[in-house]
Amino acid sequence: MKPDRIAILDWSAANRPRTGKDSIWLGHEDGRAQNLPTRQAAFEACAALIDDTLAQGKTLLIGADFPFAYPVGFARALTGRDDPLAIWDWLVRHLQDGPDNRSNRFALGDAINARLPGTGPFWFNATREPLAHLPRKGRARDGHGFAEHRLCDGQAKGAQSPWKLGGAGSVGSQALTGIPMLERLRVAFPDRIAVWPFEPLTKPVILAEVFPSLLAAEVAERMAPGRVKDQVQVTALARALSALPSLSPLLETPDEARIAEEGWILGLGHEPALREALRRVWPRPGG
Repeated sequence: MKPDRIAILDWSAANRPRTGKDSIWLGHEDGRAQNLPTRQAAFEACAALIDDTLAQGKTLLIGADFPFAYPVGFARALTGRDDPLAIWDWLVRHLQDGPDNRSNRFALGDAINARLPGTGPFWFNATREPLAHLPRKGRARDGHGFAEHRLCDGQAKGAQSPWKLGGAGSVGSQALTGIPMLERLRVAFPDRIAVWPFEPLTKPVILAEVFPSLLAAEVAERMAPGRVKDQVQVTALARALSALPSLSPLLETPDEARIAEEGWILGLGHEPALREALRRVWPRPGG
């Protein structure tokens, strides 16, 4: 199985338009990278890419660098269903995210916590508002009943908990703002998009969770003046995936029941193959 096109999305939950470091980058298998200042611009770029792909009768994989799901039990606690895509539907209906990049992600974390037992699971209130149900410190949480990490988070070096909404390396706010954008794409292209590993891959467009830090050493080797790390990450992973003869081995997940609810990271456990593929299409400088 090999999509005709591959694009990798590095996300940002920033509350204002931003380019350069810590902004949104969309990298393509041909080495191009788009720097998108807002989440609305990212949605439009992804929608345009899907439109063009479908018009040409081709297939596409979009990999997004944020969690697609949460630890076991959260989907049922929030939505009454075990289906992780029910969380996508819930979030797209409750996230407020304007064209100026201002979102209610901290208030949303607070509102979710208020629906659940104990204190948490979301934490890190970066606002000046005293949000009653969103602790500023992780150790203030208690009794919510959820694991801190998904199975894949525990196996991916450097991956952080989806409950942490701010601070160095955090991905919680990226998930709260990124999942609704992907759900908007699903609504805009009905019956054309499959979400891996939750749905059969029978549609021309696949959405998959990625973690570009799987190639952290290779990215570091390819940094150069004028390049932004996020820019290099997305192009490196897109090029590596495109250079593989098939993605079928990467699309197989471990035989663990919780993955059906928690998801998985594309390429996790296949780092040597990704590194070798990247060396073929983007040799290490001086190598």
